[in-house]
Amino acid sequence: MISQELLKILVCPETKQPLQLVDDELLKKINESIQQGKVVNRDGDPVNENLDGGLIREDKKIVYPIINDLPYLRIGDGIELEKNRIS
Repeated sequence: MISQELLKILVCPETKQPLQLVDDELLKKINESIQQGKVVNRDGDPVNENLDGGLIREDKKIVYPIINDLPYLRIGDGIELEKNRIS
C-alpha cells in the first residue's frame, strides 16, 4: 500500500487538495458498484477492475483508484462519487 510519507505529499492533480486513503466501507461500496457495471471515470470510460484502494479528495467528491498498489492520479481516472451515486 502507499507509504505515509508518500501520502503526505500526494494531492489532487486538478485542485491540489490533499488526498487520504478511502476507508474500507467506501471501498466496498465502490467495488460493489464496479461489479454491477455502474461506475465510470471522469473520462466517461467504464471502470471494470475492482480497486485495491483509493485516494479520496479532501472535499470527498472524487476518488482516485489504487490498483496493484499503484495510484492513478490522472484527472480523467478520478471517480466522481455523486455522479456514480456512491456514498
